[in-house]
Amino acid sequence: MLNAYRLGASLYVPVTHKDVLPIANGIKWPELRSVIFCTEDAVAAKALGAGLDNLRACLRQMSATSTTLRFVRVRNPEILGWLTALPGVEKLDGFVLPKLDINNADAYLEPLRDTQFHCMPTLETRDVFEPARMIALRDYLLESNHRERILALRIGGNDLLALLGIRRPRDRTVYRTPLGHTIANLVTVFKPFGFQLTAPVFEHIDCPEILREELSEDVAHGLCGKTAIHPDQLAIIESGLEISEVEVETAQRILSEDQAVFRLNGSMCEVATHSSWARNIIERSAIES
Repeated sequence: MLNAYRLGASLYVPVTHKDVLPIANGIKWPELRSVIFCTEDAVAAKALGAGLDNLRACLRQMSATSTTLRFVRVRNPEILGWLTALPGVEKLDGFVLPKLDINNADAYLEPLRDTQFHCMPTLETRDVFEPARMIALRDYLLESNHRERILALRIGGNDLLALLGIRRPRDRTVYRTPLGHTIANLVTVFKPFGFQLTAPVFEHIDCPEILREELSEDVAHGLCGKTAIHPDQLAIIESGLEISEVEVETAQRILSEDQAVFRLNGSMCEVATHSSWARNIIERSAIES
């Protein structure tokens, strides 16, 4: 099973982009850990046909393997069904499923039954603001036969803000908007049951300090990876997701310590409550190395 922490900084690329193939093959940005080719919001309706033709040609020429994980964000279940029948589709690692809720989950997930593809449902409908509906969706995903293929759940920050009639301000992180509470709720609903969640995009390319601040909050909320909307954001995101040597040292001590409680680097470490965090740090450090 693919580990969601391998996603790192995921770059959104419209399927209309002229360099879809070299990006997919890890040539244009070899340091890119994952790419999401978008057929949804990043592509105007009038350009969709040309974009899908571009994607179809790319699949035929795409290398069988790449150091870059490759996903397609489908526009709807119909596009997903069309894609899964294309020659070369097996070269993809999976699909991003937009605006998934309990009403359309089967339409998205059934075409992926008995395939090797991973999927990342995006939580970006008004249901997200109702904890009871998120609990119902969580329970459905746990009880369905699709749980094992769900790599992570994506938080669709811009779509959620749009439902509130808000655009993210340039001078603050998403955690200082109404979505701060929403993200925290999603974490507490899904994470204890084994689901990973990825952080929302940061749309202001020329505000690197706010992006760094937001990444700190993403990590503090236990989110896994973050989508970049521009290549200039990749290095900042990867840096923000890096595990420090102090964290690795602390994790190793927690997992090897005989004492139930001890002090390290000015903090209390408690084996019983911090072991889960420590195992996660060690697993992530193995991926990064």
